[in-house]
Amino acid sequence: MRIAVITDVHGNVAALEAALDDIAARGVQRVLCLGDCASGMMWPNETVALLMDRAIATVRGNHDRWITEHGPNHKPGQDAVAYAETTPDQRAWLFELPERIVPAPGVLACHGTPSSDTQNLLEEPVGGRLVPAPLDTLRARLGEDGMAARIVLCGHSHQAGVVRIPGGPLVVNPGSLGLPGFRITRGENPHVAEARSPHARYAVLTLDEGGADRVDLLAVPYDWESAARKAEERGAPVWAAVLRTGFISMPT
Repeated sequence: MRIAVITDVHGNVAALEAALDDIAARGVQRVLCLGDCASGMMWPNETVALLMDRAIATVRGNHDRWITEHGPNHKPGQDAVAYAETTPDQRAWLFELPERIVPAPGVLACHGTPSSDTQNLLEEPVGGRLVPAPLDTLRARLGEDGMAARIVLCGHSHQAGVVRIPGGPLVVNPGSLGLPGFRITRGENPHVAEARSPHARYAVLTLDEGGADRVDLLAVPYDWESAARKAEERGAPVWAAVLRTGFISMPT
């Protein structure tokens, strides 16, 4: 069985269309999305419409939840754009998405960790950057359900990675499909995350009955200039820069 895993689309329908075309060209018929679908400075309505039209199984991300929970009272930015441009039916679809999905026996899919949609699973901020979290931290974040799984699929950090937990699951983060970097300036640990290229990222998981499961991490070219121009039209130069390059800088 093969499953294409996408996550953190963030309203980038251009990246989503390119990835779905690439997935189809590879003959992969099952697609799973790990959330944060609409919240972004590009095309939130069109992105959700495509996910709904294709009936893509989707986990609810923290931004999918916040769009409805905060309603029309969002501060200016990505969630406000998504709220304003999605329809009531689309917002209901986002909010009612499941927090976890089991797409195949032994495979657990979540947005952040099995118990949190706002916690990175594989990384933690140190010195303004996301770095690999210690093994004991990974085990704690996985919890009982995650440690009992064969494979755990996660997103949220926008960082592609594959980690085998000794005595536990294979953990896969496909990287962000639609937003190759971000910065967090608030809270106790301001930091940046960078993919360091503008490609649309996703993974193909090949399940093997003998246990030799395979993960292909893919980086797909698409018209990222169109996404960057759309962000510029919305007055979001930081978004435009990271969409073009995959790099982001903290403000000085």
